[in-house]
Amino acid sequence: MASPLSGAAACVFDAYGTLLDTSSAAARAKDALGERGQALADLWRSKQLQYTWLRSLMGRHADFRQVTEDALAFAMETLGVADAALAARLMDEYQRLDAFPEVPRALERLRRAGVRLAILSNGTPGMLASSARHGGIAPLLEAILSVEEVGIYKPSPRVYQLAVDRLGVAADRILFVSANGWDAFAAKAFGVRVAWCNRAGQPPERIPEPPDVVVRDLSELAGVMGVG
Repeated sequence: MASPLSGAAACVFDAYGTLLDTSSAAARAKDALGERGQALADLWRSKQLQYTWLRSLMGRHADFRQVTEDALAFAMETLGVADAALAARLMDEYQRLDAFPEVPRALERLRRAGVRLAILSNGTPGMLASSARHGGIAPLLEAILSVEEVGIYKPSPRVYQLAVDRLGVAADRILFVSANGWDAFAAKAFGVRVAWCNRAGQPPERIPEPPDVVVRDLSELAGVMGVG
């Protein structure tokens, strides 16, 4: 039986949590954060996402760097960490997030198979380009697409349409890959094919529509696509 992902001409990846480890910024500041490091990373990420959704609903867009800085300020105050120099250090580290270990090889395998590769992310172009270089994946990507082109965050359909428009590929020939369940389900509702990289082993979202396939990490992607 053919894979539900066979025939995809382009593979478009979410960045944060999918290609890039968002906890790596706090991990590199473990000397200053100590045991509070993981708690700060988790709260920082949670509030960051909340602010993207709230700003989209409010019609008060600010770029992802500002949202990330605001979320960090909230997380640090919540955890009682008052250190302006540390906040600046963490923001600097967020521009150089680590790629998950399997990511470079997984992308290389897809690229060798002739699959077009791109990022579609909430991040600013500068943030994404910096982390893609740091993670060693920039040369593998055809395009880095940022929500800044449409001025609203995921899961707005306008964001997913951006991949269709910029790559010139029909929605049903794009495979979107995200580790964020809400993002994966929303992209499927838009009309692209979707692989949910369920790194955390989370239950499925209760929103339309379920992704085509679920993988544990990106090392499984070429296999389920039937390429490479």
